[in-house]
Amino acid sequence: MTQMTTAQSLVIFQATRRGWNNGAGTWTQMTLRERVDRMRLFVTPIYTVASSSSSPVTINQSGPTTRIQCETGIRGGSTSSSESRSLCSNTIDFTLPPFVPPLVLIDSQVKSVPIETATPKRTDHDHADGSFDLSDVYGCCSNQPIGTMPQMTTAQSLAIFQAARRGWNNGAGTWTQMTLRERVDRMRLFVTELTKQREKIIHTLMWEIGKNYEDAAAEFDRTIQFINQTMDLVLSSDEFNPTLFADASSTTKVFSKRNAIGIMLCLGPYNYPINETYATLIPALLMGNIIVLKVPTIGGLSHLLTLDAFSKALPPNTIHVISGSGQSTLPPIMESGHVDALAFIGGTKAADSLIKQHPSPHRLKVFLQLEGKNMALLLSDLFDGGAVGDDDNVHKQYLSKTLDEVIKGALSYNGQRCTALKIIFAPKGQGGHVATELANRVGNMRVGFPWETNNATEGLYSQITPLPNQQRVEFMQDLIRDAVSKGASIQNENGGRVIGEGERFERGAIVGAHTSEADMPATTTSNLMVPAVLYPVTPDMDIYHEEQFGPIIPVAEYDADLKSVIQFGQEGVYGQQVSIFTSTGAGGDAASLVDQFSAVFGKININSQCGRSPDTVPFSARKSSGMGVMSVEEALREFSIPTVVAYKDDEEGSVGRIVDAIRQNSQFMKSAID
Repeated sequence: MTQMTTAQSLVIFQATRRGWNNGAGTWTQMTLRERVDRMRLFVTPIYTVASSSSSPVTINQSGPTTRIQCETGIRGGSTSSSESRSLCSNTIDFTLPPFVPPLVLIDSQVKSVPIETATPKRTDHDHADGSFDLSDVYGCCSNQPIGTMPQMTTAQSLAIFQAARRGWNNGAGTWTQMTLRERVDRMRLFVTELTKQREKIIHTLMWEIGKNYEDAAAEFDRTIQFINQTMDLVLSSDEFNPTLFADASSTTKVFSKRNAIGIMLCLGPYNYPINETYATLIPALLMGNIIVLKVPTIGGLSHLLTLDAFSKALPPNTIHVISGSGQSTLPPIMESGHVDALAFIGGTKAADSLIKQHPSPHRLKVFLQLEGKNMALLLSDLFDGGAVGDDDNVHKQYLSKTLDEVIKGALSYNGQRCTALKIIFAPKGQGGHVATELANRVGNMRVGFPWETNNATEGLYSQITPLPNQQRVEFMQDLIRDAVSKGASIQNENGGRVIGEGERFERGAIVGAHTSEADMPATTTSNLMVPAVLYPVTPDMDIYHEEQFGPIIPVAEYDADLKSVIQFGQEGVYGQQVSIFTSTGAGGDAASLVDQFSAVFGKININSQCGRSPDTVPFSARKSSGMGVMSVEEALREFSIPTVVAYKDDEEGSVGRIVDAIRQNSQFMKSAID
């Protein structure tokens, strides 16, 4: 602790007097709204402020190492990290691997698991002594463990689920019986505690699932923004926070308020392990549900860093966390019949299997976000009537902008997004040109580790980073081999190739030589694959129908009648989103496609890539792409049920007075603004 002298403290006090300035200081002269906004930043806490003259990231080049100053901040959606500057003095070296110790949440207490109990394989030990099997996690880019994940047994997961049942207590548990105001206050405390882990979570996301710094920071910040928006809405909406009885008829008055469903089993994905998971978990908690969270096998380390925040903010037996093999831990829980709601983000096969394990699936509330094969449809007017070479700058600009947007939609975070563009349709005769242009853009992309920046690109982070494990790389290469064997060609140099140790990717070429084993760093490029542009892609190829969820861009052609793309949308098994690109509307083709696709996809994007944001807009899907609607408002509805209190008053109004007395003493009927 710094020991200030009398003189130093007086100097600081003089600064305070200048701040007050006889009531004319900056803070005092701000509007109340401005001060509230600043205090919200403080409470979260948030440490970045907008700056037009300062860079948000201080990069000190010291040989191959880049040290990034601690940039903490919750951006308000449109503000990027390049528009803010750090006020945080401590540093994290993101070029060095993190290590997340094995933690469990037992009886609402965070407990550390001794690493010396780790076993290379699951054991038959009954773990009656409270020990856990452990599994080392290497992540996308490391030759050494970046953390250790507890591997719970069937018995251990059932014990945790029994605690969840005690927390629910048939609807009479502590969390569910709290007022809405009390639950919101607890969640605000959770946000405060969670934000303390921001940089550690970002660091872990970078090394475990390969997100560059900006994408990892954006995931965390968007999550906090979503939580705050949800809390604000739940307090201000009459639907979730009613204050009065309404006249349902001439004789009946009703009080309608949404309340919990029960125990919710929540499973999130590896690609957005915090943001996507919390998009279901947080609304469910606010509505009073009890949560059993199964962390993903890949991307699970970041969840271990949230346990302390949950423990400090929520009452016992409100949230429960299970880690380990889903095949060992989840079937007994579902088979118990005591899971009331399932929030699942992942693959269709796993979702179907879980639902079938429930003995009474008719009463299981199901919310699913699953796979997608979102197409980008480039209409003929982009090509000036089919003649790309015509000297028409307007059409060339539209086409260039379109292809820039397609690249972003296809390869943002390596294409590992359910909303990624996963197949590109061009008019007959234009597929080759489109594939060539996309290949050129891939050649100019920054390929490297998540923390890497390049002085030649003004310190911008890598756009293509390692996939999370070798299995994902092998799956990509299987799809490429199948397409090539059936007539497709890789359009870009080194497309689909894994970058070797000591090599780097520059403008489409792989340069550098392998390093000796003695010089091998802690990192590995064994999962770093150059994106591949495939053309021509046809319906007999696996990549035409199957979701790649990775850095492959398949380009196919369609005839002038549009029948093949309409058939792709209408008869395909997926129905999440579509992107239609046009410069004029294509003589009514765009409008016709919107009409036909309005009953096929959850979202139709015009001249933009597919995406979920903003979180205030309903995010839905059809067919095998999902069930249920996600947004700040819709998610609250998904994980709650309206409960109605009704009465018929008599002429004397005596029933009304009785109901008023009940309302004054009811936790459920109490308004959050009372």
